[in-house]
Amino acid sequence: MPPTLTVLTRNRDFRRLFAAELVVFGADWFVMVPLLVLLPELTGHGFWGGLVLAVDTGINALLLPYTGTIADRLDRRKILIAANLASFAAVLVLFAVRSAATAPLALVAIGAMAVAKAFYQPASSAALPNVVDPADLTAANAIAGSAWGTMTVLGASLGGVVSSVFGPYVSFSVTAVFLLTAVLLTALVRRPLQAERPAETARPRPGRALIEALRHIAARPRLRALITVKSAVGLGNGVLTVFPLIAAAHGMGELGAGLLFAVRGLGALVGPLVMRPMLARPSWLFTGLALSMSLYGLGYLGVAYAPWFPLVLLLVFVAHFAGGSNWVLSNYALQSEVPDQLRGRVFATDMMLATLAIAVSQLGASAVVDHVDQSVVLAVCGLITVVYAIGWRLATRRLGAARTAGNGIPRARRTP
Repeated sequence: MPPTLTVLTRNRDFRRLFAAELVVFGADWFVMVPLLVLLPELTGHGFWGGLVLAVDTGINALLLPYTGTIADRLDRRKILIAANLASFAAVLVLFAVRSAATAPLALVAIGAMAVAKAFYQPASSAALPNVVDPADLTAANAIAGSAWGTMTVLGASLGGVVSSVFGPYVSFSVTAVFLLTAVLLTALVRRPLQAERPAETARPRPGRALIEALRHIAARPRLRALITVKSAVGLGNGVLTVFPLIAAAHGMGELGAGLLFAVRGLGALVGPLVMRPMLARPSWLFTGLALSMSLYGLGYLGVAYAPWFPLVLLLVFVAHFAGGSNWVLSNYALQSEVPDQLRGRVFATDMMLATLAIAVSQLGASAVVDHVDQSVVLAVCGLITVVYAIGWRLATRRLGAARTAGNGIPRARRTP
């Protein structure tokens, strides 16, 4: 098996697709960080930041079942390009947000970007196995799984610096350039992003296509288990709402909050790269998934009672090391087991469940954070994840290794 990073140097198409995803994730932070500061300043109300996050998460979750169907029906390259162009147009709306009266335009823009992301995510995840050779899929997943963590560290930090030094509208300009760059990179990918379909195969209507995918999942216990994996970490995601409070409790202020988010991203970056060898051992998969969920929860149980801020940072890193590993392990398993013609819909279902879990956790934490100590929120979120992990492992203990075509790729896949 080739070293993990060599797939970037050997495979030009994967390199371009991965670079485009990095740019898209970075663009998110160059919008979100400035808006979370700008809107309260313009309106005098802090709830606008929460509205932005709710609109971004909620719209994405609601649309994913439909957009996954589109990812299986239409040219995925065109979907990725169109989604980034739509996001580019939405970013231009943000330049009109200059006062309290125009603040609602920010929600319109973020809503439009959330729609675009809902189309982008399942198409991108479903396309990955088509741009790499079978032997490179584990390495490609480890690298792709680190994209979000990389841009959480770099994007959030740089987005905050650019916004604080040059102002939010310069950050929006950077976002616009990023999105156009992603369009160019995606257009340069030469391999087809989905397997060829027989010309005579009729395409079902979106509703029927979604039902087809749900029946496929329902009939396969392994898939049912795999699409519920990310929900464990999602249900513990309410911890993010108390990051500023954790920093304040340790006397670290805004610097401490920034460090917490950066360490979170660093853990999500390192986890997939370190845990890559587990991708080659299907017999370890379910145990590894259960351990990653449990470690995330235990990390935040530790954060709830850690007396020193350096220890808090270490535990947050450990938790998101586990969370990043959880994400890439489940993604690889789904890519290996789901036929190409269903992959977009299955990934959309997977992401929808994870996103809804995140939304529920964050709303729950937001509802109680003003009434209980932050350590209680942290402990409850961590405990929920641990209990979920134990229950999930007990429910899946009889499931065996994946039945794939020897190289980890389902027999239905056709290598371009």
